[in-house]
Amino acid sequence: MKQLKQVLGADLRQYTMVLALAALIIIFNIISGGRMLTPSNFQNLLSGNAYVLILALGMLMVIVIGQIDLSVGSVAGFTGMVMAKASHDLNLPWYVAVLIALLIGALVGAWNGFFLAKLGIPGFITTLGSMMMFRGAVIWISRSISVPAPEELRFFGAGYMPEWGPKFTGMNNSTLLLGVIGIAVCIFFEMRKYRQSSDVSGEKAPLWAVVVRILLISAVIGYFTWLYGTGREGTSFPIPGLILLVLVIVYHTITEKTKFGRHVYAVGGNKSAAALSGVNVSRTYFFTMMNMSMLAAVAGILFVGRSTAAGPADGNSWEMDAIASVFIGGAAVSGGVGSILATMVGGMVMAVLNNGLMLMGVGADKTQVIKGLVLLLAVTFDVYNKRTGRASKKG
Repeated sequence: MKQLKQVLGADLRQYTMVLALAALIIIFNIISGGRMLTPSNFQNLLSGNAYVLILALGMLMVIVIGQIDLSVGSVAGFTGMVMAKASHDLNLPWYVAVLIALLIGALVGAWNGFFLAKLGIPGFITTLGSMMMFRGAVIWISRSISVPAPEELRFFGAGYMPEWGPKFTGMNNSTLLLGVIGIAVCIFFEMRKYRQSSDVSGEKAPLWAVVVRILLISAVIGYFTWLYGTGREGTSFPIPGLILLVLVIVYHTITEKTKFGRHVYAVGGNKSAAALSGVNVSRTYFFTMMNMSMLAAVAGILFVGRSTAAGPADGNSWEMDAIASVFIGGAAVSGGVGSILATMVGGMVMAVLNNGLMLMGVGADKTQVIKGLVLLLAVTFDVYNKRTGRASKKG
């Protein structure tokens, strides 16, 4: 056990959801006769769930400050519909329509942030009102009819990284390059952590443990590089997945390395203490809510690009999957605790559940029941950890 802890470099309880995710993938792959771990299935799994995972990035920050945003699905549907209408009905260039959608997302976030930060109305009530408003607005402006989306958006919603050069390895070269970069970045950060870190006795962790950890992570990256890069001709790592990966890096940096990120956790941990230490609580609330709605607009744009049309039902219940992803990832119900990477693991648990149950032929009704049970178990585990004196994971 001591050697395993040295390899993982942290409390083993932090890897509970990672192990659960791996177990789910293996179990579903066995039950489905090997259909889970195929290039086409994982390409569809990632591109088909990227919009929910993007919502989860913003939802984590909202939940960390002790609030909730119920409007994100409706905002995503509304901004996607406005974008499609602007392009199709007004003949605006696709990029102008996208900018309009992002601007609307920012304005909606400012609206929600104003009521929370300036008027003190809880986020639950504010965003419940926004959810109803924008759900009705989607149906109103669309007249309950789907609107075609700009063809250029299909690349962002359902495209793949391009092919170039000879395929000596039998893999898509763009995907292969992405995997190599991922392994190189892993080695760089692990070695930097090894040089800088010390245990409580002042001695560095053993080099063999760092090497084993690097090999394990590199093996996982290498396997998924092979999985995504060896699909049918013309496919590779999905563009929505690439956009998600960039956003994960950006938001991990924001939450872990910036002043604003520290303020988010400070406000969620103890609002009064944060205010006394000089944190502008109102401004933190405002920009966190604005950020959430902008990410909702991004999610709506990607979904419309993938489906090639904006529909009046787009965004229904997306907020539920985003919230579930955050809590399954270990965020505290009371706020102040959670991390971007753990939230992505929680989101992938939800995505694999959806995908695996679909491969098994389980209906949407039973799938919802199972997802609800998984959420309850995850939150129960978090509460149990707190009652037994175990800290939840922040980073």
